[in-house]
Amino acid sequence: MIVAPWPEYAEAQELLSVHTGVNPDIPLIPAAVPVFPHRRGLASPRQGKVHTGHRGAEMNGVGQLAKLPAGRIMKWVVLVVWVGALVALAPLGNKLGDVEDNQASSWLPSSAEATEVLQITQQFRSSNEVPAIVLYDKAGGLSQNDFAAITDQAKQLAGVTGVSGQVAGPIRSADGQAAQVVIPLDLGTDGWNKLPGIIDQIHTVTAAGPAGVSAHVTGPAGTAADNAKAFDGIDGTLLFAALGVVIVMLLLTYRSPVLWVLPVLSTGTALLVSQGVIYLFAKYAGLTVNGQSAGILTVLVFGAGTDYALLLVARHREELRRHADRHEAMSFALHRAGPAIWASGATVIAGMLCLLFADLNSTAGLGPVAAIGIGVALLAMVTLLPALLAIFGRWVFWPVRPTFGSADHTATGVWARVGTRISRRPRLTWAITALLLGVLALGTLNLKADGLTNAGSFTNTPDSVVGEQVLEQHFAAGAGQPIQVVADAGSAQDVRAAFAGTPGVMSVSEPVTHGQYTYLEGTTQAAPDSEAGIATLERVRDAVHAVPGAHALAGGASALTHDVAVANRHDRDLIIPIVLVVVFAILALLLRALLAPVMLIATVVLSFLATLGISGFFFDHVFHFQGADASFPLFVFVFLVALGVDYNIFLMTRIHEEAKQHGTRRGALIGLSATGGVITSAGLVLAGTFAVLGTLPLTFLAELGFAVALGVLIDTIIVRGILVTSLTLDIGRFLWWPHPLMRKRDTAPAERQQEVSTLRR
Repeated sequence: MIVAPWPEYAEAQELLSVHTGVNPDIPLIPAAVPVFPHRRGLASPRQGKVHTGHRGAEMNGVGQLAKLPAGRIMKWVVLVVWVGALVALAPLGNKLGDVEDNQASSWLPSSAEATEVLQITQQFRSSNEVPAIVLYDKAGGLSQNDFAAITDQAKQLAGVTGVSGQVAGPIRSADGQAAQVVIPLDLGTDGWNKLPGIIDQIHTVTAAGPAGVSAHVTGPAGTAADNAKAFDGIDGTLLFAALGVVIVMLLLTYRSPVLWVLPVLSTGTALLVSQGVIYLFAKYAGLTVNGQSAGILTVLVFGAGTDYALLLVARHREELRRHADRHEAMSFALHRAGPAIWASGATVIAGMLCLLFADLNSTAGLGPVAAIGIGVALLAMVTLLPALLAIFGRWVFWPVRPTFGSADHTATGVWARVGTRISRRPRLTWAITALLLGVLALGTLNLKADGLTNAGSFTNTPDSVVGEQVLEQHFAAGAGQPIQVVADAGSAQDVRAAFAGTPGVMSVSEPVTHGQYTYLEGTTQAAPDSEAGIATLERVRDAVHAVPGAHALAGGASALTHDVAVANRHDRDLIIPIVLVVVFAILALLLRALLAPVMLIATVVLSFLATLGISGFFFDHVFHFQGADASFPLFVFVFLVALGVDYNIFLMTRIHEEAKQHGTRRGALIGLSATGGVITSAGLVLAGTFAVLGTLPLTFLAELGFAVALGVLIDTIIVRGILVTSLTLDIGRFLWWPHPLMRKRDTAPAERQQEVSTLRR
């Protein structure tokens, strides 16, 4: 038994367990305490009590909010409140798909030229009208009998649900090997949900075609239907995939067949409640929700919510070893881990809300959707999960129960050993690590994030893509998806002449005048979503804009693609600096320092660039994707910075806490050993949940899932564990400038050894 004076009790225990070979299970007995402490009101660990005066002093330092969810009565109140919220809001969350808006017009900024054209053309045609193009082809050429049979099918197709006008065709190709039929469809405001069924009707008709003739449905309607099918069931697919990943990772982390249930119940409750809240905002407050944001919500709530759960459970396990009463242990866990969890959640919420500055409606809508999800998940992790842990007690950790007075092995774990190695040469460590990340970041120069064509938007090859390929082989690729031009009625012929004379335009319709506007359509040689098609659109805009007094505007499929890409570039250049400023402000307020936030943000940005560089290589040479969506860099940045700062906060708040007692360099090693394991586990969970986005046949979501998963792993293992720790060890106490903590000097190694020697004697 080793005796230590009372004031140095806690520090001596930690010094012996970390820096010596002394068994941490051997208790240190304060010199001022009798050998039989229970006779003086200080019970032995076996009796499970502590000195009432000491306990009261400690509990006075715990905020009332930290005591509430862990209270003997309040834990049941918290549980009842959450059950009530679940009963009231979960049914609404199940109807979230009913208020999703996946129409192209809902994604565009109101200031885009394509949006103005959509609004004006409602005078000439329904804004909900979308053409389906049926492509027939036969390798040896279509015979007269084949063409006659296709003509009969065109008459049948006129009876398909939703046909809003005259069916055009069949139109034979110049080489005689293909024919096309154009079907105008108007399915109203709910067209996105109805299109797959209508396209299936068309397939049913064309399946009875002549032998040897292939039929494919493409055009805007065909592409939209394939997108809708890809999103169909997205919530269920992602939910079960994310749930499976979380359960497996929690089982591996806790090695308990029971404990994983509580975080999963808490995150599942948070997801259902947040979906209900989002439904109300979408239904009554005009919030834009689409299949993309709904899918991201699922993985974000499960990933971030489980992260917060891991941090809280890890701290709770620590406190259970220090406190005999589980309610008291949870109060201390919330008091000590709560600020980091709240700050992390606030950072993610603030980062997501920065998306409100986006021009693109789909991006701006994702901001509040994600912020609501994170907010509800944060609230659940600091109220519902603590209540559940307090209700079930220590037995949920079985078979490795954290008993009162047992040893905490994080002090001698993997990350403690990593910290020891880093401490020998911290400057060399961070220099080599930063150099390697910088080299990987150079791959960003080769990342092609200029947008995806319809064909490149899918990881598989749906029927609409096959139809596009057939169309390009036998017809003008822009057939069925013309450039639309509107102008003042008095300038109709001048605008038509300018339009028709533009290189790349094959033919232009006669002007149709209604009121003060005239409307024209032009077929292009190139596909509307190709680089050549976009170039043709830009030439058309230059030509018609130059017509004096015409006030001409050009829209259509090419314009949608072009204007979305322009809006994405604008949003990227605007939002990334805003997010950096917001995150810096939160870190500065949390750490009450200026240099530390600069260092942390610099490491996150370096991690982001390295992630883009590696992702670009894999997209090109491994997955063979066509490129990346124009919004890809912004989305990856927001998720990685907001979520990556989470791990910074987990680590740095613990270092800040320990630095007050031990100094910054010693605090960095303690902080790394205490949080390294939980941060790594949290990173693996978050990476796994985002990786499930790759289960969907959509290139953008697959790329986003891959990049965020990769970036999170780089963040948790390399940046947090090695780069930030080595920088902290090298900079030392000056990291907290201008906080008074920078004046707290580190204990010299010789002094620490002398302390240990004294304790041993």
